[in-house]
Amino acid sequence: MTDLSVRELPLFPLPDVVLFPQEVLPLHIFESRYRMMLQSVLESDRRFGVLRWDPQTKTMANVGCCAEILQHQTSKDGRSNIVTLGQQRFRVLDVIRDAPFRTAMVSWIEDDQMDNHSQLEELSISVAKALHDVVMLTGKLTDSDITMPDDLPDLPRELSFWIGAHLGGPVAEEQQALLELTRTSHRLQREYEMLDHTRRQLAARTALKESLTNVDQANN
Repeated sequence: MTDLSVRELPLFPLPDVVLFPQEVLPLHIFESRYRMMLQSVLESDRRFGVLRWDPQTKTMANVGCCAEILQHQTSKDGRSNIVTLGQQRFRVLDVIRDAPFRTAMVSWIEDDQMDNHSQLEELSISVAKALHDVVMLTGKLTDSDITMPDDLPDLPRELSFWIGAHLGGPVAEEQQALLELTRTSHRLQREYEMLDHTRRQLAARTALKESLTNVDQANN
């Protein structure tokens, strides 16, 4: 019997890029090996694996996310622009070929079902509230009109992936750690801690800004 949880998958390592399920990733394909990979993928099921490549350690992550090609356009010089969508996460079991492009046997990863539903709902509400506060405080601090995203997912697992994908700044290492977690509650809890830390920092900076503004107004 064929093990449907294991399959061969072409790999596309990207420097400090962590793809999450249901996230859109546009790519420009220009290296010859990846042109060959693209052609091969388009002739099969339009899927390949995106993995974070660490430029510092020169190593490839062991857990990545499968990308499905939604759109592709190839120019006369052979370069291609593609739009992909993150699908299932996977773990590399064995790299079976390095040339002309890297290919590995992988197994799919799913979150386990040990979490309590009500606990997940409470965590989701806390995370969404923390995100709302971070967005609001950022707007105050920068005097800009920033609003909550319209596409914020309702389901806890999807919300945890969305938050992980939209962390700001150079946080690829933290994103990789979130991608590898297999408990939705653990992912949401870690994201809440990060958002709450950011919220506290922004609140302090906003309070300082407002107090300095009040002093200026009083002096004038």
